[in-house]
Amino acid sequence: MNNPHTGIRKPINRRQFIKVATAGTALMAVPRLAYSRPLELKWHDVRNWGVEGRGWSDTQRYFDRLPGKAQTSVREPVWNLSRHSSGMCTQFITDATTIRVRYSLLSNQLAMPHMPATGVSGLDLYAQDAEGMDRWVSVVRPTEQTMDVSIAENLLPGRRRYSIYLPLYNGVDSLEIGVDSEAVFEPVAPRSEKSMVFYGTSIMHGACASRPGMAFPSILGRRLNRPFINLGFSGNGRMEPEVGALLVELDPCVYIIDCLPNMNDATITERASPLVRQLRRSHPKTPILMVEDRTFTNAPFFPARAEHHRNSRNAFKRSYQDLLESGLEDVYYLDGEHLLGHDGEAATD
Repeated sequence: MNNPHTGIRKPINRRQFIKVATAGTALMAVPRLAYSRPLELKWHDVRNWGVEGRGWSDTQRYFDRLPGKAQTSVREPVWNLSRHSSGMCTQFITDATTIRVRYSLLSNQLAMPHMPATGVSGLDLYAQDAEGMDRWVSVVRPTEQTMDVSIAENLLPGRRRYSIYLPLYNGVDSLEIGVDSEAVFEPVAPRSEKSMVFYGTSIMHGACASRPGMAFPSILGRRLNRPFINLGFSGNGRMEPEVGALLVELDPCVYIIDCLPNMNDATITERASPLVRQLRRSHPKTPILMVEDRTFTNAPFFPARAEHHRNSRNAFKRSYQDLLESGLEDVYYLDGEHLLGHDGEAATD
């Protein structure tokens, strides 16, 4: 404040400032500085509420696809492949705008020469939109055997249901989901209705999907809004009675048998009918779908492959006809010739 006699500015105290400032017209409002609270994560172990896609609870590791006793009954390649978490999915509801995951993998082989790490070892996030459709959100690009990373940030605010699909060609040792401690987080338990059970080969296992949610059993699960169990064993879906003995322990809404790519006409003739009868004895009314192999995109250029398709399908159709003639009901057959469409682009790339 100035002295009218000397013109010297004197210091102003707080009380004088308020008096001067409030005289005459009112002060303009001064905007408050925005304050962003640091993210305080709360972690949720998915084993506490469960994952869909587990057919058995008595597994050696939580995320195995076959029970522990299978180690001594099935072939070693089948057992090793059953440690992969293909087809497993966990669900939850949250309004968090950031979702983090931390998980550890069974193998340090994160990718394959013909399949990216996102599909082999990644986690795939989907969310339910306003119309109730599950839509893709984001995928983890794994670079280490143990990952701690944001799977989605800056999400549109709002409460919604999310699904995370687990790796296709790697096993999972642990999986936790982290959201802000003040955010809503509601675990969604696995659905109680009967699952579709798929038994087959690498195509079913997930080769060579770029993301876990793009394996075809996962796509069908979303389309039909039905839980499923993926028992695809890459290169090893061979209709073996030891696997059949495990399949009968499940109580599905349908069995889908899709093993032809890993078999020839001799093994099909030997095993197809016995496997279906094995299932039917334990499940008299459960529908069973027998699926032919898909015609390889390059089959027109390799006579041996075209012949393999013909011989396998003829043997499979004979087995199907024998089953029908013997009086088995609710057994169905799906032709493979047109399953991949007609554009010539359906290869496992």
